[in-house]
Amino acid sequence: MSQHRTALFIATIALTPAILVTTPAFATAPTTTTATTTTVTTDTPVDEMSEDDLRIAVLRILADEDSGKAVVREANKALDGTVEDLRTFLKTGYRLARFEDDRVAVFRILGDKNSGKAVVREATKALEIGTPEALRTFLETGYRLARAEDDRVAIARILADPTISAALRAAAEQAIDGTPEELRYFLEVGQYEVNG
Repeated sequence: MSQHRTALFIATIALTPAILVTTPAFATAPTTTTATTTTVTTDTPVDEMSEDDLRIAVLRILADEDSGKAVVREANKALDGTVEDLRTFLKTGYRLARFEDDRVAVFRILGDKNSGKAVVREATKALEIGTPEALRTFLETGYRLARAEDDRVAIARILADPTISAALRAAAEQAIDGTPEELRYFLEVGQYEVNG
């Protein structure tokens, strides 16, 4: 990493809480990743940003722990390039690189032997639509909801077993009407706590 880039990176990390950093115009609404939500807003269009503002915006994207390999690769290319390379990355390159990362994430979900029918159905649908927005929507909300559908089916199968204990039946009946997170918790932990 060049000294200029290192200094900007350190300044970005140190000063982010203290200053309002001008960031890409394409991100006027919140954008999210699979794990956390990153909100990026701007008052200045990318074409009007100074070189330092452009670099800081790209460094903020790099600093996001949820940036995938394609985003990191393209952001580093932009930082090693010209001011126009930075602008191009912020206008279109970031979106396209994230699309590449999102496709990889969806294919990994499809390749997971534990993915249920609803997850496979919704992931396939997102890939068939094939837009960056369709994949992002699946990863942000569709996956969670499809997995909840699969989890309800799994809990219903537990309830269909006439040999389960009364305690497990009561816990499963309570869990089946819960949130996606409660369903997942019951399947991963709760059912074993009841039986254990």
